[in-house]
Amino acid sequence: MHPIISALKHHKTAVILMVLEIALTCAIVSNAIFIIGNRLAAMHVQTGVVDNELVWARSSGLDQGASAASATSRAQADLAALRSMPGVTSAVMVNSLPLSNMNAWGACVQRRPGHTKDLVCNVILYAGTQGTVKTLGIKLVQGRDFLPQEYVNYFPFDDMQAPPAVIVTRSLADRLWPGKDPLGQPLFLGDKARDVTHVVGVVGHLVNPRINKYNGVERNLLLPVTAAAVRGGMYVLRTAPGARDATLRDLPKVLDGVDSRRIITERHSYAQTVKDYFHDDRALIWLLLVVIGCLLALSALGVVGLSSFWVQQRTHQIGIRRAIGATRRDIMLYFQIENLLIVGAGIALGSLCAVVLSLFLMKHYELPRLPLGYLPIGALVLWALGQLAVLGPALRAAAVPPVVATRSV
Repeated sequence: MHPIISALKHHKTAVILMVLEIALTCAIVSNAIFIIGNRLAAMHVQTGVVDNELVWARSSGLDQGASAASATSRAQADLAALRSMPGVTSAVMVNSLPLSNMNAWGACVQRRPGHTKDLVCNVILYAGTQGTVKTLGIKLVQGRDFLPQEYVNYFPFDDMQAPPAVIVTRSLADRLWPGKDPLGQPLFLGDKARDVTHVVGVVGHLVNPRINKYNGVERNLLLPVTAAAVRGGMYVLRTAPGARDATLRDLPKVLDGVDSRRIITERHSYAQTVKDYFHDDRALIWLLLVVIGCLLALSALGVVGLSSFWVQQRTHQIGIRRAIGATRRDIMLYFQIENLLIVGAGIALGSLCAVVLSLFLMKHYELPRLPLGYLPIGALVLWALGQLAVLGPALRAAAVPPVVATRSV
């Protein structure tokens, strides 16, 4: 080990530059691998609805200037036509869908009026017409679905009486009533806790229309409302297996048959909606993979270039070592250990830089803290890369014949 360290001391500048390159690569690769893993986990989140069986559409002018009775009558006619389509098992109106990234109603709720510590804000309100739970395939882990008489014309931002019942997610229930049974509990809606309702069911899992630090992932509840209350909402159809694409194709024609003056502004399969929601995440993953590949390639080229240069410089020394009994394996092991020391120093410095970079990303880009378990992953990748990169120069060094020691240099 001492001869290796002594040799490295004679090439301080090259060693320092190589260590810094490895450290930078280690810091970036460790954080990039963590971000990729984090994004992939988010992309595989379960929405809480039957993704592959749903089709949805929105049309313009459904309730503009219309009375509640007129809007309800028109929506009922549309829903009746949609339910009659071949392959459609049910159809409802909702204000939004999980991961749809649009039309999310947010509100404050509290379990006791006048107690600010019981106030929970940025709660998402899902509003749907009769049959929403069944149509979306929402799974209740406690309680029951809404009763027909519980559907009311309610809009949270108008002076209207709240529905008598709500269904909450397990996440919200644990936040409001930790350790208690939420069924039957009163829930007050709005900043002033003007409207009171009661919990009749609990959903095990239902994702928000948007996932962010303000609304969280599943902090939401479901309201039973009439079609007139779902302003600017969407028609959602549940289809039989194999009928989704045909339903999506024929949907505009069916709605035009009810009112040809309307404009279908959007229509998608829900699976495509979820895919579109994670478009930016997929782009980021590919970008990070390219960055990781480029950094690892540059590091490998640096190791190969530096090791090749040293082999060329030390040809006479290698010949002398071979002449006094060093085997090819000894020469290869020398260069591999030398590379291991350089890469190890770079990894030690890079691990510290990785933590600092993670703190910077947490502060400025709302990313979670880098788990320390990712540092060994980055270290193993770089150690393996370093050993592979030095293998070629080490083999060339091992092939130097002892006769080189007798030549003048």
